[in-house]
Parts: sequence; structure tokens; C-alpha cells
Amino acid sequence: MDLQFSVADLSFREEVRTWLEENAPKDRPQNDRKALTEYDINWQKIQWAGGYAGISWPAEYGGRGASLTQQLVWFEECGRAGIPGIDTCFVGINHAGPTLIASGTDEQKSFHLPKILRGDVIWCQGFSEPGSGSDLASLSTRGIIDGDELAVTGQKIWTSFGDKAQYQELLVRTDASGSKHKGITWIIGDMSAPGIEVRPIETMAGDADFCEVFYDEARFPLTSVVGRLNDGWNVAMSTLSFERGTAFMLSQVALAQVVEELIDVARTHTGPDGRRPAIADDEISRHLAQTRADVAALRAMTYLSISRGAKYGTPGPEGSISKLRYSDLSQRVGRLAIDVLGHDALNFRSRSQLHSWVQEYLRSYAASIGGGTSEIQRNIIGDRVLGLPR
Repeated sequence: MDLQFSVADLSFREEVRTWLEENAPKDRPQNDRKALTEYDINWQKIQWAGGYAGISWPAEYGGRGASLTQQLVWFEECGRAGIPGIDTCFVGINHAGPTLIASGTDEQKSFHLPKILRGDVIWCQGFSEPGSGSDLASLSTRGIIDGDELAVTGQKIWTSFGDKAQYQELLVRTDASGSKHKGITWIIGDMSAPGIEVRPIETMAGDADFCEVFYDEARFPLTSVVGRLNDGWNVAMSTLSFERGTAFMLSQVALAQVVEELIDVARTHTGPDGRRPAIADDEISRHLAQTRADVAALRAMTYLSISRGAKYGTPGPEGSISKLRYSDLSQRVGRLAIDVLGHDALNFRSRSQLHSWVQEYLRSYAASIGGGTSEIQRNIIGDRVLGLPR
């Protein structure tokens, strides 16, 4: 690994830290989806005004054009400042925008990119289907060409913020005659189009950020196609390549902060024996130490992945290792919090979280599903890293 922070990077860190201290919004709302959405949009507008919106986007498209190391610095400092990692604007900034930059037409870029950067619109993702999640190429939502339009019929699921979004990055099957990886088309879906119905899904944590979306001959102009007809698989891969980059460093920093806070709680909260602080329990103490070490190892692993990305220019399969470890760690931290707090975990909320420790534990299971299940990540690691037979 060769990841060095230059003098310019260190100066950028000081600049970012100072700016965040002066501008980052405080007191993120709790358990109020409308207020949370307004908070996220306002934060995006603040970044735009300060020149930090689209930290990884090229400057020619309105972004910061930051180097990989400066992107890493930005997300580390955001995590340190308590900024949420996955928010309402995530899909637009980290998926849709970069995909349009890579594959969109000049008209698509000029219309959509400024709106995304300014926080004027929310995007959601229409990839997964009830029978087509991690095996994305098996999707069956169909798009039939009718004149200068695509008539779309089918269903998508696990669409985060689908009930809030104005646009959707939508994958549909426009040709079923070839292999399943061919005949897929990536389109810009206007969520206000007739024939679209959005139903929020309440999760076991009590949230409703996920939605299922139904399409009944919803019509989109052919000018909404990104890339070429039937070449959506390649366009989608350019989208997914952004999903496990530096942006997830923010979630890792936040997880490290949660672990340190849990250690502090264990020093003062009565442990399982009802007499001593929880940290005096040998088993809890051992798990806290192991978790702290594992979080540090995860950060080192991400540094390695970013270092290789800087050298070779494209993300490698190491991102799957980081995602797998993060998913496992976030669940372990949640279980450990319940061990430390006992029944108090139902109401006890950490400084860096929006919900109770129990709710956060339940929410952590989404990490092992979204963006490719843990089982799929293990297959990728076995195939591309370890060289095992399929």
C-alpha cells in the first residue's frame, strides 16, 4: 500500500475541518422523515454554496474535482463532524450523477447535474426486484418501445426514498432474446409519470425508507435512455463502481465513533452481574477490544483499496471485502451494545445515532443486503481475490 497525504492534502484537511465546524448543520431530527429529508436537502445546499458539493465530480461538471486522497480526507472529516453517511441525496450524488457524467448525453448532463448538486431534486434507484436482487441481470421489468417512448411494466423493490424522489435510475428489459446480461436498458425515470405507484415498506426497525414501486405501462421518452438501448448492463456497472468507493469511509468513521462511545458507556453502566460497570466483565471487555481492533483493521483495508484505486484507476474486488466486513461489524456492534446495556438498550440512544441501540441493531441488517448481499460478496471474493472455482 502506498497512500501518502501530501502537504496539500494536510492543508485541505485543515480547511475542511474548519469549514465543517462553521457550516455543518447540527441536531439532526429524530424519527421524523419529513424533517430528515429537509435536513438532508439543506445540507446538500450548504455544500453547494461552500464549493464542496460533488466532492469526487470533475470540476467541469460543477464538482470539486478532488483527488482520491482528498476525497478520503473529506469523508473522514465529515464522519468526525457527525455527518450522516447514507442520506436522502446519496443516490443522486454517488450513483445517478456519476453515471450521467460517464454515459449521459450533453442534454441530460446540462439538465440533471446542476439540480443534483444543488439539492434541488432527490433520486432513487430502481434496480432490485422481488425475484431479482443480487442477480441483477435476471430482472424482468420490461420496457416496450412504442413510437418515441418506452412503456414500462413491472415492479422494483427496496427503493430507498422512492416516495420522496423526483427521478429514478431505472433498469428495464428491452430485449429478452439474448443472454440475460444483454437487452437491459438504463433510463432516467420521472417518478411523476402516470402509471407509477409507490408503496413504503415498514422494516423490522420501524422505518419506512425502503419502498416498492409498481409500473403499469408507465411511459418515458426514449430521450431518457442513458447510453444505448440494450446496453444498460454496462451503464449499470459504471454506476455500481461508485457504490463502494471513498463515500463509505464516512460510515466507517461513524462506526468507529459508535464503538468508542460504547466503550465509554460500558465504563459507567452497570454490567450483567448488577454490581460492577459492564467493562469489568471479562467477556464484554474482550469483545469491546476486539471490535475496536476490527474497526481499525477495516479502515486500513479501505485505505489499501483506495491506494490501489489511485494506482490502477479502477476499483478492484477488494471493495467487496470492505463491504462484507462493514456489514458484519455493524451488526456485531449492535449486538454488543445490547449486551452492555441490557433492557436499557430499548431507550438508550447514543450521541452519534438517531435511534435507540436496539433500532440501530435492527437497521444494521440492511447493510448485509443492500448493494449486493453478503453471500454475493463472498462469491466475488472467492472468485476474484482467492481464485476459487465458481
